[in-house]
Amino acid sequence: MSVEKSMGAQTDPCRGTGPLSGVRVLDISTVVAGPFSCTLMADLGAEVLKVEMPGEGDHIRQLPPHKNGVALWSKVANRNKRGVTLDLRQPDGIELLERLLPQYDVLVENFRPGTLDRWGLDLARLRALRPDLIVLRVTGFGQTGPYRSRPGFARIFEAMSGFVNLCGEQDGPPLYPGFPVSDALTGVFGAYAVAAALLHREKHGEGQEIDLSATEAMLRVLDFMPIEYDQLGVVRTRQGNLNAYSAPSSVYKTRDDKWVVLAVSAPTVFRRLAIAIGRVDLLEDPMYSSNTARIRNREGIEGIMENWFGAHTLAEASDILMRHEVSFSPIYDMADIAADPHFSAREVLVRIQDEELGEVSMQNVVPRFSATPGRIWRAGPGIGQHNDEVYGELGLSAAQQAALRSRNII
Repeated sequence: MSVEKSMGAQTDPCRGTGPLSGVRVLDISTVVAGPFSCTLMADLGAEVLKVEMPGEGDHIRQLPPHKNGVALWSKVANRNKRGVTLDLRQPDGIELLERLLPQYDVLVENFRPGTLDRWGLDLARLRALRPDLIVLRVTGFGQTGPYRSRPGFARIFEAMSGFVNLCGEQDGPPLYPGFPVSDALTGVFGAYAVAAALLHREKHGEGQEIDLSATEAMLRVLDFMPIEYDQLGVVRTRQGNLNAYSAPSSVYKTRDDKWVVLAVSAPTVFRRLAIAIGRVDLLEDPMYSSNTARIRNREGIEGIMENWFGAHTLAEASDILMRHEVSFSPIYDMADIAADPHFSAREVLVRIQDEELGEVSMQNVVPRFSATPGRIWRAGPGIGQHNDEVYGELGLSAAQQAALRSRNII
C-alpha cells in the first residue's frame, strides 16, 4: 500500500476533483447510513460538511474499535469531510444552520420523520432558504406508513427485510453478519439517489425530497424473492453455506485446515471442474450431468467436493483449480486482503496521513472514473476540527465563536 501515490490518496486540504466536484453537501445525519452516503459523494469530489453535537460528537464515535480514545470507524465513515459541532436542538443552533444552508446543494438527515419540522425546519422553510435544495431523508421505515416513527438500527432493518431469514444453517437459527450490511447498502442507495436528483435539477432547475427507507433498500436487493413468493408461493429459507441456485457450491476445508469457497454456476465451469478433479465420469452421470440434477442430488456432489478438498492442501487445490479456470477463492480475512498481490497492484487499500493517528490505511475510492477520478484527501475529522474555519467563513468573529462555545452551541 503506497502513501499518496494511489488513485486518490492525498493529505493536502484541497477540495475533491471527482465527477461530483462543485457539489456541496450538508451532512447532519448520524452513525452509518446517512454519513456513508455523504462519504461516497465526498469520495467522488463533493464538498461535505459534517455537523455533530458539541462534546460527544456523532454516536459512531462511541462504537468500537478505538485507538487511544480515537474512533477508528469515524475515520473512514466520515473521510473527505470538514467537521463542525452545532447543537440543532437549540434555537441559536438552528439559526446558524439556516445561515449555512443556502450555501449547500444537498441536505442529508436521518432523524425520525417530523424532527426537523419540530425544530422549525419544515420543507417550506428549507425551500425558502434554498429553493432548489435536495433533501435526502434516511430512516428505517420511510416518511409515511404506520411504522414511520419507529426507532431502529441495522439489525432491525435486516430482520424485517427478510434478509436475516436467509442467513444460517438449515436447521439452525437465523444468523446476522458481523457488520451492519443494511446501513452500508442504504448509504449506496442514498448516494446514487442524490446523484440522480442533481441530474434532474440540472435539467429542470428544481430540487426535491428523497425518502429513503433502510428496510426497503435491504428488501430491494433480494431481487427475485418477492416475485418468487407471489408467483410460486415459495418462501426461501436458510441454506447454510450452500448456494440455492447451483451445485456444487459451498465452503470446504482443505487438508491444511484452510477454508475455500467454490462457485460452479455455469455448465462450462462444471465441465472444467470435473476435469480438474479427475472425475470426467460426472459429465455423463444423470445424477450430476446438469445443474438441476446436481441440486436434486446435492448431498452426493457436495460430498465428492468435500473429500477432494480434504485430500489437498490449499496450495495444491489452488494450483489445480487455477490451471483449469475454475471459480474458487480462499476465505479471506483482513490480513489476507492486506497481503494479496492483486489488491496491492490495484491499490485497493491506501495509506493517508491523519492528524490524530498518523498514517492510516483504508479502502480506496470505488468505482474508478477514467476522466474524473475520485480521491481520498483526508480521514474523518476530529470533533469540531473545522469550527474556526467554517464559522469564520460564515462571518463569525473569534469572540462570537467563543460566546457560542461557552453556551455549548458549537
